[in-house]
Amino acid sequence: MCGIAGLWRDLRADQCPDLETSVIAMAAALSHRGPDDAGVWAEPSAGVALAHQRLAILDLSAAGHQPMASASGRYVIAFNGEIYNHLCLREQVKRSGAIVQPWRGHSDTETLLAAIAAWGLDGALQRCTGMFALALWDRQERRLQLARDRFGEKPLYWGWLDRAGHRVLVFASELAALRACLGASAPAVNPEALGSLWATPV
Repeated sequence: MCGIAGLWRDLRADQCPDLETSVIAMAAALSHRGPDDAGVWAEPSAGVALAHQRLAILDLSAAGHQPMASASGRYVIAFNGEIYNHLCLREQVKRSGAIVQPWRGHSDTETLLAAIAAWGLDGALQRCTGMFALALWDRQERRLQLARDRFGEKPLYWGWLDRAGHRVLVFASELAALRACLGASAPAVNPEALGSLWATPV
């Protein structure tokens, strides 16, 4: 099943003293989703942190540990799901010359990172067949991207929190992880948004 969580603040490093503490608490709220491994990655200078709870399926070794960095170190990903055609994608990436062999492991997450390095996130996802939710941090462009599969089979919740007068983007596989973020309070229901659900024609 796995679970992902994370946050991003457009703040200086000295304004993010509890960055890792917050994301560790978020990951702990997802521990039931991935009993095989857990990981946290943070880049305080960019105000970003990712967490992952792992249920090992395709690669049972430590080579499947997440959050996972690309071979170049440019991209870091927290991924939940499965890419069914990842072996085919590995061959395509290999033929493109975008990765230097050998592969570090056998996980579809590593395959996806190599595909992203070769074709960008949009190009990689267009070639993917599977179910997934992911958070991708581009260390070069300092950009966070969240994505889900076409049918939204894997959950991904996100929203904005007010932390000490600053807006913080939080995301996770379950709402419980958002509530676990330090300082987070249960969001109020927006009556206009709720009303629009009933007013939208089918």
